Amino acid sequence: MTSIRQFQVTFDCAEPERVARFWCEVLGYVVPPPPEGFDTWDAYDRSLPPGERGAWFACSDPSGVGPRLFFQRVPEGKTAKNRVHLDVRVGTGLVGEERLAALQAECARLVALGATCVQVLLADEDNESCIAMQDVEGNEFCVD
Repeated sequence: MTSIRQFQVTFDCAEPERVARFWCEVLGYVVPPPPEGFDTWDAYDRSLPPGERGAWFACSDPSGVGPRLFFQRVPEGKTAKNRVHLDVRVGTGLVGEERLAALQAECARLVALGATCVQVLLADEDNESCIAMQDVEGNEFCVD
């Protein structure tokens, strides 16, 4: 059996481009160039039938290491907690107050981009600190 080496993370959302651009800022990802024959993504979008405009957007890791993120418009709103979420790893290798300070600094940066801080989970006997957050459309993720 061949192992899978690449994968894409797909988000259902109401405003694909808005959510994609938020995650570009969070992760340092980039929007790929528009399809051949189009100078901009707006020009490409205007070429589509009205019902397909703004239906999806994508971004990728400029280093090519991280997965591509794909955002697709869906008619229904978010009604429950995500079963899968992203962990934004900013505290790797840090412990205690140093880790918490790094997490809080990243949390403040992300709140300025439109994220919501849900809960600061302080270290205990089993786990280091992390911060539960939501993106611009309420999708849960953690800063850890």
